[in-house]
Amino acid sequence: AEALCPPLLALFVDWPLLLWTSVAVMVPVLLTLWCSAQRSKWKSHRKEFFRQSKHGWHYTDLFSKPTYCCVCSQHILHGAFCDCCGVCADEQCLRRADHSLACKEIMAPCSPDGSMEHRWVRGNVPLASYCAVCKQQCGTQPKLCDLRCVWCQTTVHDDCIDALADHLCNLGEFHHLIIPPHYLYHVNKLRRRHPEEYAKLAPSRGSGWTPVLVLANTRSGNNMGEGLLGEFRTLLNPVQVFDLSRLTPSKALQLCTLLPPGSVRVLVCGGDGTVGWVLDAIDSMKLKGQDPFIPRVTILPLGTGNDLSNTLGWGAGYAGEIPVEQVLRNVLEAEVVRMDRWKVQVASKGAYFRKPKVLSMNNYFSVGPDALMALSFHTHREKTPSFFSSRIINKAVYFLYGTKDCLVQECKDLDKRIELELDGERLDLPSLEGIIVCNISYWGGGCRLWEGMGDEPCPPTRLDDGLLEVMGVFGSFHCAQIQVKLANPVRLGQAHTVRLLLKSSKMPMQVDGEPWAQGPCTITITHKTQALMLYHSAEQTDDDDGSSASETESATPQDSPRPPASRTTHNI
Repeated sequence: AEALCPPLLALFVDWPLLLWTSVAVMVPVLLTLWCSAQRSKWKSHRKEFFRQSKHGWHYTDLFSKPTYCCVCSQHILHGAFCDCCGVCADEQCLRRADHSLACKEIMAPCSPDGSMEHRWVRGNVPLASYCAVCKQQCGTQPKLCDLRCVWCQTTVHDDCIDALADHLCNLGEFHHLIIPPHYLYHVNKLRRRHPEEYAKLAPSRGSGWTPVLVLANTRSGNNMGEGLLGEFRTLLNPVQVFDLSRLTPSKALQLCTLLPPGSVRVLVCGGDGTVGWVLDAIDSMKLKGQDPFIPRVTILPLGTGNDLSNTLGWGAGYAGEIPVEQVLRNVLEAEVVRMDRWKVQVASKGAYFRKPKVLSMNNYFSVGPDALMALSFHTHREKTPSFFSSRIINKAVYFLYGTKDCLVQECKDLDKRIELELDGERLDLPSLEGIIVCNISYWGGGCRLWEGMGDEPCPPTRLDDGLLEVMGVFGSFHCAQIQVKLANPVRLGQAHTVRLLLKSSKMPMQVDGEPWAQGPCTITITHKTQALMLYHSAEQTDDDDGSSASETESATPQDSPRPPASRTTHNI
């Protein structure tokens, strides 16, 4: 015992040194293991882009048109169809279809001269399709007949197919938007080398090649996302189409690193919240030092409000009124515009050792009755999401919450509870219940808030001028009057920096439709960056003179200087 005491005592005395030595050894080891795990995740995800093609089966109890099994050729009422290649099969033939009928190839080699053969699928051609040879209607006989190319969508009669024996596939009308399978085949061969070598493959696709990635939120609006995903897989390479309920935007956008920088367009099928989610993912990828791909983002509005979509000319809501083919044509013809993005910092009072909450803003920030309606709607939708599956139902619920607040007036005396500064200048507020800070011209599901009814001149709004429009409302009833053009908001001014100080009690707030209840705090809104968006000139846009549509395709947010300072007005 006496012999063991000195070593044990020495160990007890030196235990801090032993602890720090262990930490110094373990931290690098753990960090190395974590980085290795992250790399393996990226490698496994990257392999998904080069996976083997397989059918994406969808079951249906009743086909919408006369349908025949591609295996046994019998007429079927219910069964399964592949939304990538269009193959249909009944339940008994489904296993045979998986083994005997190949799906649309995600990647495949091409001939030495770069040409690509047609990939024909027999039967169940689209309605009102015409033969590429004899120009007569296809699919009119009551049997499994005629053929369709899954890439260029060419249809041809069984008797006319020999005339196209030497005809090559050019990927059809949307060849500028499609990632061809042979491109991914060559990328797969080069992926062990430096990624810059991918750019050598781009000239083979021509100068106008602008591949599009489709990111759909199947929970938005009228739940049309699932059907749209299938239609886009039919027209494009299935690897270009992503379901955001299964894959985050950050992972989907990794495909951009395999494509020429600056050429990618991203079609977001969802609401304004989904668009913000995708733009945040783009920003985070740039911060991580990825190649400066900077995709151009466009919108197919499936949400409830869709104010950003309205501002960019893509409409107030998509309900299938135009075919998906026309949607892709609009994407091809769209022009590039810049859009300011803003940083919203929320520093809670008394939280000296806690970092401020930082949010990104594309549309607007508000405190008051409209944020209260959004918060009530959001709370109930989280409890029963299946009930809020229709755009009409969602707007009706908003109306009910607004009517309730007209009677209760939960946000009254806001001017006594909040201080507002525009570019460092404090404003004396009238008796308001709400303050709205806008980056875009539309608000509240289609209302041009700043311009109002046009009864008095006001500085125009722009997406790229580095200015915010700040307005006040007197309550929920005043908001309703503004939306039906019976009243104007109180125009408080335009500013580069907005600061709000909430002095007491909790107030409902929202940023781009994401609401929360906030206690005493300081909110600072400053310019963050600019995003490149696609603008549809056929619709009314944020700039009545169309000047923002003059941005060139080669421009990037980082290359352009900040817009010159515009006038700041305080009209109360």
